[in-house]
Amino acid sequence: MAFLEVEHIEKNFGNTKVLKDVSFALEEGNTLAIIGSSGSGKTTLLRCLNFLETPTKGKITVGGDVLFNSDWSEAENNKDLRSKRLHFGMVFQSFNLFPQYTALENVTLSKKLLAKEDPDFKKNKKEIYAKIEEQGKKLLAQMGLAERMNHYPHQLSGGQQQRVAIARALAMEPAIMLFDEPTSALDPELVGEVLNVMKELAREGMTMVVVTHEMGFAREMADQVIFMDEGQIVETGTAEEIFANPKQERTKAFLSKIL
Repeated sequence: MAFLEVEHIEKNFGNTKVLKDVSFALEEGNTLAIIGSSGSGKTTLLRCLNFLETPTKGKITVGGDVLFNSDWSEAENNKDLRSKRLHFGMVFQSFNLFPQYTALENVTLSKKLLAKEDPDFKKNKKEIYAKIEEQGKKLLAQMGLAERMNHYPHQLSGGQQQRVAIARALAMEPAIMLFDEPTSALDPELVGEVLNVMKELAREGMTMVVVTHEMGFAREMADQVIFMDEGQIVETGTAEEIFANPKQERTKAFLSKIL
């Protein structure tokens, strides 16, 4: 069994079918790149994985644990939804940092909120918060932001803000990182600094699903590439298979426009 298994996922918005029978599997420590034109369903797929959207049909399994099954009742699928989301770290296109908090505060906020549910929180608050802040500082240093951790979002470049967003997602120690076109909102000169962080995460063995228009990244770092069009998977394979020898005409047509 693969680490992440997505089986026959469908998503309807009213009468519009946005995802149509999407299935794939991803091994632990591997990187999956999802490519395709705008409107092909890539972002909706990530939002279904992270339970920001509820799939209409299908099944999602992580590490052998079934997180969603459309055969279950709605109440059963919504049970412990937050704990299900904690399997995934999500990085959005537009950073979504809290403007009133510093970089370090953005990174540590969620973990501090969760810590309050610890039965020993009141007794050990100082030690718990110190540990969380130490982790946050290490993550920001890993992102190359050791000198920026006390800066507010408006004092940071777009690339720096996105690296804070990556650190924030990593702070929750997710099993899988989801990236939704994380460089699309950046000026061209800032794209490289975010891609370098993602490449390092891939080399360190982080399991990642990356929706991207950066074909160089997909070709270099992806263990598996999926091409989506009109809400369905048209073709899947290794980076070499998809980029050097695509078999489907729709894949060939897409790649011919961007490569």
